[in-house]
Amino acid sequence: MEKIVEQGLLYDFYGELLTEHQKKIYEDVVYNDLSLAEIAAENGISRQGVHDMVRRCNRTLQGYEDKLHLIQRFMQVKVNVSRLQELTEDLTLTREELIVKARLLTGQILEEL
Repeated sequence: MEKIVEQGLLYDFYGELLTEHQKKIYEDVVYNDLSLAEIAAENGISRQGVHDMVRRCNRTLQGYEDKLHLIQRFMQVKVNVSRLQELTEDLTLTREELIVKARLLTGQILEEL
């Protein structure tokens, strides 16, 4: 996964667990694409301080994912929902085949939740 996308997902799922100060700086880096120098000047800290905070936030957010696996589960559910959608568009399946395959996929989705 591209690093910025991964950071965005981590923040979307676990960002509320960061302090307000951490959230502001992390958002400025990830979402607002500000430079370390811009963020440092705006917050009255050094570039190195901004860099260190972003690294700490990344480690913290990744630690939550390593323990909770919410993003991993979300991605798997997304894949299964896509497969389910493809099944409904597959005109070569009989009604019975569609029902069996749909039940299997919905079972997998429910297990992930």
